[in-house]
Amino acid sequence: MQRLIAHISKFIELTEEDRETILSCIQYQEVKKKDYLLRQDAICNANYFILKGCFRQYYINEKGLEQIIHFGIDNWWITDYDSLERRTPSEYYIQAVENSEIAVLDKRVKEELFSKIPGLERYFRLILQRAYAASMQRIKYIYEFTGEERYYHFSNLFPEFIQRIPQYMLASYLGFTPEFLSKIRSKKI
Repeated sequence: MQRLIAHISKFIELTEEDRETILSCIQYQEVKKKDYLLRQDAICNANYFILKGCFRQYYINEKGLEQIIHFGIDNWWITDYDSLERRTPSEYYIQAVENSEIAVLDKRVKEELFSKIPGLERYFRLILQRAYAASMQRIKYIYEFTGEERYYHFSNLFPEFIQRIPQYMLASYLGFTPEFLSKIRSKKI
């Protein structure tokens, strides 16, 4: 759980009392590979900080295929903010790609925690701003880059993902088939 405290401390100043309050409100959970934090049509009830591991967030498209929209690794948050905030059934699944450890911030506790430590609202605002900016960049790359350019750009930015996730998941995230990804990799440009 110290990873979470260290992450928060990069963005806001915490007193020892703040640290103790946060730790008293957060639950630690181990998640096995292929287990779900969220399933489609369920209501998301928490924010999840990945202490160790990897998760994918995806939906099933009209062709019945998984479309990955987001990955989360060590020291990243993952959730379905739309379902969490509006209390509506999720359109997404969040699944562990590998055995993982997470810190769970339940929605019911979050507002209470914000009132006790107002700086946490700033922390989450900064985290969301970064996530939003990354999402906008990804959309831009989908429109402007060829599939091959998306692969090389992603592999240069996140080389650890290339080793950690199965090829079919990477292909889904980048918006093409595993066969196309195999062709790109075989070129070794």
